[in-house]
Amino acid sequence: MEIERIANGLAALSHLADQTRSQAPLIAEIAARYLGTLQAGGKLMFAGNGGSAADAQHLATEYVVRYRDDRRALSAVALTTDTSLLTAAGNDLGFEQVFARQVEALGRPGDLLILHSTSGRSPNLLAAARSARAAGIPIVAMVGGEGSPLAALADMVFVVRTDSSRLAQEIQMAVEHLLVEEVEIGLGLAGNGE
Repeated sequence: MEIERIANGLAALSHLADQTRSQAPLIAEIAARYLGTLQAGGKLMFAGNGGSAADAQHLATEYVVRYRDDRRALSAVALTTDTSLLTAAGNDLGFEQVFARQVEALGRPGDLLILHSTSGRSPNLLAAARSARAAGIPIVAMVGGEGSPLAALADMVFVVRTDSSRLAQEIQMAVEHLLVEEVEIGLGLAGNGE
C-alpha cells in the first residue's frame, strides 16, 4: 500500500538522520573549514555527478545569492554548470577530466574543493581530487557507503552510512544546509530570516 511505503521511506530517512547526529563534531569541523576558506578570501568549489551535480549547483547558489537572509555574496562555484566547457572537456579530454580541468584552471591555494558522491568511486571526481592535491587545494568529500576511494584523497570526509543513493543525497543536502547556516552565523551574516 502506498501509505505504508511512504511511511517506511520517511522512517528510513529519519533513522539515518538519527545515526548522522553522532557526526555533529565532524560537521562542525567542516563548517570551520568552509568558514576559514571564505574568511581568507578563498572560494568553495562544488562538484558531483547526476543528482549530486544538481546539489553542487544548488549549494553554490546558497553561498553566492543567499541562504536565509539578504547578505553580501560569498565566493562559491559549481563546476557542473558550464555546458560548453563540460562537453568540450568530455569530447576532447575524456569525461574523467571535466572537473579536473576546471580545478586546474580556476582553483588556487586557499580555495576548497567539495565533492559529492553517493559511491566515492566516480573517475571524474577522483581526477578532480588528484588535480586539487597537485594544486595544494584541500578537499572535503561527502560520500555514501563505506570504503570509498575518494575518501583516501580527501582532507575531510563525511560518510553517510548507507548504500541507498537517494538517502545519501538527502542527508548530504541536509548537512550542507547546516553548513551554510553555520558559515553565515560565523561571518555574522545571519539574521532572523525564514
